[in-house]
Formats: sequence, C-alpha cells, structure tokens
Amino acid sequence: MSKSVLVGMSGGVDSTVTAILLQKEGYAVTGVYMKLHDNEEYHKNNYTKAKRVGAYLGIDVHFHDLSSEFKNEVYDYFVDTYKEGLTPNPCIMCNRTIKFGKMVEFADSLEIEKVATGHYINCDGEFFYMGEDESKDQSYFVGQVRKEVLSRLIFPLGTWIKDDVKAYAKNIPLLKDLGEQKESSEICFVENEYTEILEKHMDIDQEGETVYVDGTVVGKHKGYMHYTIGKRRGFTVDGAHDPHFVLSINPKENKIVVGKREELEASGFNLKQINLFDDFSSEFKATVKVRYRTTAIPCKVRLNEDVGSVELYLPVFGLAYGQVAVFYHDNKLIGSGIIC
Repeated sequence: MSKSVLVGMSGGVDSTVTAILLQKEGYAVTGVYMKLHDNEEYHKNNYTKAKRVGAYLGIDVHFHDLSSEFKNEVYDYFVDTYKEGLTPNPCIMCNRTIKFGKMVEFADSLEIEKVATGHYINCDGEFFYMGEDESKDQSYFVGQVRKEVLSRLIFPLGTWIKDDVKAYAKNIPLLKDLGEQKESSEICFVENEYTEILEKHMDIDQEGETVYVDGTVVGKHKGYMHYTIGKRRGFTVDGAHDPHFVLSINPKENKIVVGKREELEASGFNLKQINLFDDFSSEFKATVKVRYRTTAIPCKVRLNEDVGSVELYLPVFGLAYGQVAVFYHDNKLIGSGIIC
C-alpha cells in the first residue's frame, strides 16, 4: 500500500509543485481546497485552478468549507485584537487552528496519514526548521502550531529556492500560466487596508487625543484603530519639529501615546500563550524574531508555567503587543509566545 498524503491546494504554483513532487516520491496524493472566507469570486477562481491541477495529476481535490471555523478562530480574533489596541497576527493563528488543525482533522476523516502544504519550511517530525530560501522562509508563521501534529507534516519546498520552483513550474504545460500569477503575500481576507475590515464592525473614526508618555495632550488623531506601534503619520503633534511615532495605544480612552524614535526602543518584554517544541527548564538562551521581516536577535527567556519574560541582548524598535515572538536555536524553531 502506498503512502498517503493530503495536500492543501490553493490553485497556485507552490501547492501544485508540492503535489507533483510528492506524487513523484510515490505518495498517494489527495488534494483539499479550503474555503476560509466569504469572497466567493476568489474561491471560484482558485478552486477551478485546483481542480485543473487535480485532473492533470489524476487525483481527487476536495472542497472543504471551513469559513465558519475560520471566522471564529481567525477573523474574529483579528477584529477583537485591534479593538483591544493590540496588533494581531492572523496568519499564525490560521496555521495553528486551521491549516495544521482542521486540515489534519480532515485528513483523519479520510484516513490519510500525512499532511503537506507549499510552505517554505523544513520539518523532521519533531521540530520546524527555517526554509532553505531565506527570503521566503515561513517558519515564523508556524510558531504556535501544536507540537503533537509535527510528526504528520511534510514540506517538500523547504529545501527549494523560490526561483527554482518557478522555473520547474514553467516546464510543465499546465503550470505556465500559474507561474506568472501574482503572489499573494498579504492577509487573505484583507484586500487593501486592514481598517476596511474593522469599519464593517464598529465606528473606527472617533477623533481622540494624542498624548505624550506623561499624559500631556499635544494633538489629535482620527481614531485609535487607525494606528499601530511605530506609525509616524496620521496624527497631529502641536509645535513638533522632529518626527513622532506611536509608542502605545489606549483603547479605553481612545488615546495614542507618541514620542521620538528613541522612545520606541525596547530591551525586553513579557510573554503569554507560550508554545514550545522542546523541553526547557525555567530559563534558556535563544535568538528571537519579534516580527516576520526582522533579523533574529540574541535573548534570554525566563519561564513561569504558561507565561514568561524575555531579556533582549540587543534592543528592538517598535515592539508591538499582540504580535508573536518566535524563538530559534540556529535554524531550528524551538517555540513562541504572544508579546504582552
């Protein structure tokens, strides 16, 4: 009996090449297209592409409607986190609860052993590792995935460079048009600005006060949900000659606290919702990424059950509460937590 694998199919190049590579390795491949949000035209176009790929490979591609679960676990979390004056990371939560949560459950329902996606990550069944292509590495986004599912996961593109994937796709007649399509790198349910989502659920245009750290009122802003930590435009600071940046957000009073760039510097932070892939004592050293597109910096982590604190050996600027801190030993991902 051949090995079985369920591949998440988006209709794009990465997931298609993933399916082809696994089929060449001797896997019995089944595809699944997951409907995650309510943009019907988006799903119609992409599921049509996924079905074309399925026909080309001679595999079944299931349509799995997870829009209700996605709303509860990802979309509502996105809206509620901004409402609290924090900065969410919906892709990380989607990977935990949907792609490597509900998708694994769907594989179970089909009695399929392994689950694969087109992520640029490596995994040995116990740990995630950074992808070979540093510019495309997506290990940051799996920091909150449950440890117990890692033995089920396969990432064929983890050892590939993106340009090589594109070149490979161009040699396959079906994939020539897919190879030229625009890559999606933003949040899947946000077409333009994140505020367009928020304004569907609440009035985000309530003018408030811009203040300094000491509480001095120095100007106005157009509503706290328009701002994230580090933003430097869209508010007034009376009499200021130097650039000012958002340092923190007070949602209860609809205030934003602003200051100069050096005031954005942080040398540590607290953690909650800690998710570890290894067993540690109460203290360990690592490197940490506090956002996706940043360099990992050295740190010391102290744990106290499900919370912790992080001491940074180099300062960071624009630390955003609600974002995810992901910890590494070299290229091995060892865990993560929510910055609080």
